[in-house]
Amino acid sequence: MKTLLNLLWLVLSGFWLALGYVLAGIICCLLIVTIPFGIASFRIAGYALWPFGRTTVERRDAGVGSAVGNVLWIIFAGWWLALGHLIGGIGLCLTIIGIPFGIANFKMLPISLMPLGREIVPTDRPFATG
Repeated sequence: MKTLLNLLWLVLSGFWLALGYVLAGIICCLLIVTIPFGIASFRIAGYALWPFGRTTVERRDAGVGSAVGNVLWIIFAGWWLALGHLIGGIGLCLTIIGIPFGIANFKMLPISLMPLGREIVPTDRPFATG
């Protein structure tokens, strides 16, 4: 079932959301200082392509650097990525078939706003390894 949902997700919105994350990652990797943001963006792009069967959890070892980085991320990239999830989720929820995919979009809002200090894990292992 997860595979079927992921394939439908890929067609309905996953490809475009992942493309947005890849674009943000490329832009962030242009400057040396923002490479950690680029890496986080590429990691989330994979999650945006194939979200069903995976979830995000907070890392226990995340510190002040992650909090400061998340503030910078919200200002420069997170707000428009979260806006994409919000608009996509609302659009998908307008149809009965799209409701699960809209909910998946809403589930990605927190990681799109604050990706640092979070880890993507399978749903059968929902705990941080770090």
